Amino acid sequence: MNRIISRRGRMFGIAMASVSFLSVAAVSAGEISVWVWDANFNGAAMREAGSRYTALKPDATVVVDDTASQDDIRAKLQTQLLAGSTDGLPDIVLIQDDVAQKYLQSFPGAFEPLSDSIDMSAFAEYKVAAATLDGKSYSLPFDSGVTGLFYRSDYIKEAGFTAEDLNNITWDRLVEIGTVVKEKTGHQLLDLDLNDSGLIRMMMQQAGTWYFNEDGSLNIIGNAPLKKALETYAKFYQADLVKPVSGWAEYTGAFTSGEVATVPVGVWITATIKANADQSGLWAVAPIPRLDIEGSVNASNQGGSSWYVLASSDNKAEAVDFLKTVWAGDIDFYQKILVNQGAVGSLLAAREGEAYKATDEFFGGAPVWQDFSTWLSQIPSVGYGVFTAEVDAALQAQLPTIIQGGDLDAALQAINDQATQQMQ
Repeated sequence: MNRIISRRGRMFGIAMASVSFLSVAAVSAGEISVWVWDANFNGAAMREAGSRYTALKPDATVVVDDTASQDDIRAKLQTQLLAGSTDGLPDIVLIQDDVAQKYLQSFPGAFEPLSDSIDMSAFAEYKVAAATLDGKSYSLPFDSGVTGLFYRSDYIKEAGFTAEDLNNITWDRLVEIGTVVKEKTGHQLLDLDLNDSGLIRMMMQQAGTWYFNEDGSLNIIGNAPLKKALETYAKFYQADLVKPVSGWAEYTGAFTSGEVATVPVGVWITATIKANADQSGLWAVAPIPRLDIEGSVNASNQGGSSWYVLASSDNKAEAVDFLKTVWAGDIDFYQKILVNQGAVGSLLAAREGEAYKATDEFFGGAPVWQDFSTWLSQIPSVGYGVFTAEVDAALQAQLPTIIQGGDLDAALQAINDQATQQMQ
């Protein structure tokens, strides 16, 4: 037990003593408690789901706690599971997809397998894969981080290009287009933060690969899509097409102020872009560019979370039924949270609803939600593993050298060496 606790502590960055596992009811019977972060997005969507469930089953109550940040939720969940105590834990908790395997592999038996009760083929395959372990799926997929290339259509037009010129292109072609856009309009192509490896991760996933092999071992040396992604990332800098930024405010400010021409990112950025009503009609969305290598596609993911049921819950059966009834079955619900929160759900059938078919004048009258839902179904599945954050840190440490034309093979070796140390 001491060795298991020690390994778990290293994985989560927490030192814990060995204690026996305790199972304690989180709430009273009939009350489904849920932990989320972000009251206006995750919390609002879950409250809407809860109201729909209680309308069908008046004896049930869904209590949503969204007072904590994602970091606070992780800290409390990790601390209690490491200690072997579930006292005060909720029935349902929201977990980000790229850390899901860290929980599932570190705490076997802590979460209820939902694929025993819910048809997972109804959801985007890549979302299900993120929470699948030993043939069982443990999450009810929620919002997608399906990506697109948001761009200023007025800048693109001024540079002599059309929407079709951005349709299903490669990143290398985007560099060429960006060079002309800068020459004709004076605007940089995009803004990047060297402390954020999101673009590189998008490029890897669209080629169906990640930092790890199927057995969890590192996949850095010899990872062709990763090497191509780093090479492509460097091209943006070497062509002088990047506005360097630091932090979220500078990142969003660069495109909301009109300084850069494109934003390759997850669909969740839509509300930030649309907050500038005076820019309506000046934006459009194209499929994310692909790597210029075999197997890469014009679809990827950035971010996204899913719902998990604690196996220790006294209301486990009701919590599962709630997720199955609303989150896995109510198409109208997904139209509501799309319109109100801008949440693109992972339930494939939801894209047949009216809200998904609607056009958006802000984006030139295009059916952007239908486009995103189509790209959603094309995203390759990858295994996020349990040490993605550690490899991200190792990769980010090499980016300043890489963008200056440093040796990619040497950088990959350095990433591999640092990540190996962090994973021990």
